[in-house]
Amino acid sequence: MNAIAPDELVIEPLAGPLLGTTSVPGDKSISHRSVLFSAMAEGTSQVSGVLDSGDVRSSIAAVQQLGAQVALEKQVDGSLAGGITGWGSAGPTQPTRALDCGNSGTTTRLLMGVLAPWDIAVTLDGDDSLRRRPMRRIYAPLMKMGVTFTPAGSEGLPVTEKGSRHLKALSYDSPMASAQLKTALLLAGLGAEGETRVCEPAASRNHTELMLPQFGAQTTAGERTASVIGPCQLTASEVHVPGDPSSAAFIVCAAVLARDSAVQIEGVSLNPARIGFTRTLERMGADVSITRTGMSGKEPYGIIEARWTEDLRGCEIPADKIASLVDEIPVLALVAAHAHGITVFRQVSELKVKESNRLAAVIEGLGRLGVDAWNEGDDLYIEGQPSLQYPCDLVFDSHHDHRLAMTWALVGLTGPNPVTVTGFDSVKISYPGFLASMEGLVR
Repeated sequence: MNAIAPDELVIEPLAGPLLGTTSVPGDKSISHRSVLFSAMAEGTSQVSGVLDSGDVRSSIAAVQQLGAQVALEKQVDGSLAGGITGWGSAGPTQPTRALDCGNSGTTTRLLMGVLAPWDIAVTLDGDDSLRRRPMRRIYAPLMKMGVTFTPAGSEGLPVTEKGSRHLKALSYDSPMASAQLKTALLLAGLGAEGETRVCEPAASRNHTELMLPQFGAQTTAGERTASVIGPCQLTASEVHVPGDPSSAAFIVCAAVLARDSAVQIEGVSLNPARIGFTRTLERMGADVSITRTGMSGKEPYGIIEARWTEDLRGCEIPADKIASLVDEIPVLALVAAHAHGITVFRQVSELKVKESNRLAAVIEGLGRLGVDAWNEGDDLYIEGQPSLQYPCDLVFDSHHDHRLAMTWALVGLTGPNPVTVTGFDSVKISYPGFLASMEGLVR
């Protein structure tokens, strides 16, 4: 892999198949929550396996500005581990400047719930990409609970949040399946009298409702509903973060596409709300399997195995399954480009408001490969080519989106020719050692 400009990288083809066993960094969603919940808690929590990435560093920096004491150290495997002493019943301190959430939508949206029960005014801001992402979906229900946001009517960042010690519990029918929205309301509900309940049109990630009981909260966790009973003061706990399935997905898909490959990824979260990509690959005929080996709190983890699969077929992914694989759609789209027939992802408008407009970017990128991809309404269609031959001298724009950067990198890694990926540095957001992991499996 050769850098040709500060924001460009030439990705060379793998020198052989991917073989053997590896692991992936800690789950990004669980890492954020382990940091934020520990910061809210009374006492010192011990956390391990925390992902060391740009996004998680944004959460760490934010809670430090709010008064939490964070003593996390880099481990041999690259993760972070150590103690976090929370502000507990004293509440967060008034920061002296805006909280810079970087590129992290999770940091921003969850902090809105964290700050809701406290009578302080906090400005939330981020980079240009984060400023363009929709935030009013979080503001609106929190305002019903008694939180104030200024400027009034703001759609994005920067915004100043003023919490309240007299929050009203809320029963909210969410217009979308969003773990970030759900979590923000549940965290606010910890400071309200009574039950705060969120109902969703489809199941979203349930890490919050699974982890909060470890910190002493009373929650319910249904397939499409979640609730918390307040008021409740969190108390310190111990959390181990399993491997991130969204990161594992790139190794899995690379193994499926790279001739004669066979890999095992150990210690990966197997939360059913997170491994929709494995079920989709199985429906496409890919040789992929999972084996549960243990539990971290209420989070199952285990092994994902994947082998090169020559004969792939298109399939339809219904709308109610999208939340379980939304972050993996770009790389699944690349696999679909090699399949017989048409693959359809239903109701994927959420892709338009990620770190980039991933829907447009996927269609444009697959077009560079000579693959027909298009959207009709909110559905994404891909007409696969089983004998797909990648053109030479391909250049892909990642739009500084980590998921796109890794997806287009797979074109170079699993194909016959080098490709150039601009903005590849964005992989630091979730998987800084991505290329090293891939190279470590080459035999």
